Amino acid sequence: MKKKKFQFPSAYTILLTLTLVIGILTHFVPEVIPAKVSDVVLAPMNGMVGVRDDAVHSAVQEAMQNEGTEKALEVLRESENQYINMYNAGSLKGAIDVALCTIIIGGFLGVVTRTGVLDAGVGAIVKKLKGKEIYLIPVIMILLSIGGTAWGMCEDSLAFYVIITATMIMAGFDSVTSVAAMILGAGTGVLGSTINPFCIGAAVAGAEAVGVSINQGTVIGLGIALWFTTLAISIFFVMRYAKKVKADPTKSLMTEEERKLAKEHFVKEQTEEHTFTARKKICLALFGLTFLVMVIGVVPWENFGINFLAENTGAITGTYLGAWYFNEITIWFLIMSIVVGKVYGLKEKELISAFMKGAEEMIGVALIVAVSRGVSFLMTNSGLDLFVLDKAVGVLNGVSGIAFINITYMIFMGLGFLIPSTSGLASVTMPIFAPLAQRLDIAPELVISAFSAGSGILNLVTPTSGVIMGGLAIAKVEYSTWLKFVGKVLLCIFIATCLILSVGIMIL
Repeated sequence: MKKKKFQFPSAYTILLTLTLVIGILTHFVPEVIPAKVSDVVLAPMNGMVGVRDDAVHSAVQEAMQNEGTEKALEVLRESENQYINMYNAGSLKGAIDVALCTIIIGGFLGVVTRTGVLDAGVGAIVKKLKGKEIYLIPVIMILLSIGGTAWGMCEDSLAFYVIITATMIMAGFDSVTSVAAMILGAGTGVLGSTINPFCIGAAVAGAEAVGVSINQGTVIGLGIALWFTTLAISIFFVMRYAKKVKADPTKSLMTEEERKLAKEHFVKEQTEEHTFTARKKICLALFGLTFLVMVIGVVPWENFGINFLAENTGAITGTYLGAWYFNEITIWFLIMSIVVGKVYGLKEKELISAFMKGAEEMIGVALIVAVSRGVSFLMTNSGLDLFVLDKAVGVLNGVSGIAFINITYMIFMGLGFLIPSTSGLASVTMPIFAPLAQRLDIAPELVISAFSAGSGILNLVTPTSGVIMGGLAIAKVEYSTWLKFVGKVLLCIFIATCLILSVGIMIL
């Protein structure tokens, strides 16, 4: 009898199991709030439509800044309601905006695919680069990393997975090459954040809120060192793997089932030669314009002293370019779905059918994003994240400078698993770590860099990140396959980061 080969569980099973494990763990960790059965059961729903109780949030933040994590845990334990659930009055913190945006982008891509423009465009790119396809990789990774270091390009990168994966596969690579270029490109940019308001901006604000002054120039310099070094490492590994797969497709880390699924999804049989009519050229231009406007919309131009867009571009969505988030991106893609369909000449039923088919393919991705957010909320509601933070700070007392900064880096890696949001992690940790560094005569700028690097490297692999799990789902790559590829890359990035932080301690 043939022995069955072990199959790694799906993303849903991994996340739901993790939810259950966290729920059980809260019953064995002192000082945290034990999760009820209903908390575990409703975690995925909280992840989709959870609302943060702003009063509890303010009280916890104030306690953290003034009296430390023990007091913050006490405030959380004494609160009447859950910190984040479906029934609060407060701020929407669930993934419904990301999930809906993902589905609508799927609908947009469905319409574009129906026109044949997408296949023709990808085919034209590959044909033009014949023999030089490998250079797509560094170009894509550098561009995405700029987005990562400048404005924390993360969830919005999900919009590019379909087109980049299709291009990579048609160029002779595989889906792992695509997700590696995407995740490591944008991710190393975030890891080496320089002016990213959701990472560096939030961290500086958290430090200054407790009276610790930060030299922005030093932070940017450290960020550039981390960014360039980790990006170079990542490009090397991705290009090396891509060359190997192109030379011999059997060297792909993907299973036969994964390769078959990816081929069915991204490679269409070319029964006829695509010709670019005037109408198709216009549709292709509109396709490019859609993504260009999205990128312009999310870049915080006012931070760079550019105020023209704030004064003149709010007519369509009510929010000017430079202040867009998922609500505005969603409606923009919906509008452009209609525009592209009508320009191509699709009838109403054809347009709706194409849109619904594309949206259908993204529903699984949207659910994964929500379930991963639910895991984080379960830890937040129980106070498990605050408990771990409190114990982590205790480890740092009395250690030398180099040991301090590298242990801090590793602590932020662990905390990044509990709190995947960089802005959320910064607001919780910086009021504690920045004054601690100052008391030990260590430059607080290094703590901000350790925070950026620690949370950044963890968000390249953690299953609690909706971007990781969602991006892999779009590209038809199993989480286990991603782990096989990214392990060596993460080890090299980890070592390089420790060296940079250690040199920083000796210089500053």
